[in-house]
Amino acid sequence: MFTLFLQDIWKVLLYSLILGAGLPVVYALGVRASALGTVAADGAETAAVRRRQVLGKTVAGICFAVVLAGIGLGLAYIWASGHGDQLSFEHGSPTFVPKS
Repeated sequence: MFTLFLQDIWKVLLYSLILGAGLPVVYALGVRASALGTVAADGAETAAVRRRQVLGKTVAGICFAVVLAGIGLGLAYIWASGHGDQLSFEHGSPTFVPKS
């Protein structure tokens, strides 16, 4: 019985880290990336600073899109379970199907 517990507890830990703490970490990385390439105190903006700004904004946008997708999937899962449906990824995108 205890070995069965140990076999499954690591899965619960992994999922909670990914879904529970993973999205706030990705959001924090996006906020940090959006600050890349900020202009120095003297106001000098060089070409390297401009490239870092573009890279930072791109990475931040990707991070924020991942967070929004995770929130959307979570809300869809909650909505589906409350209405007697379930999420299905059979065709690549999430769809609502009746529980069988």
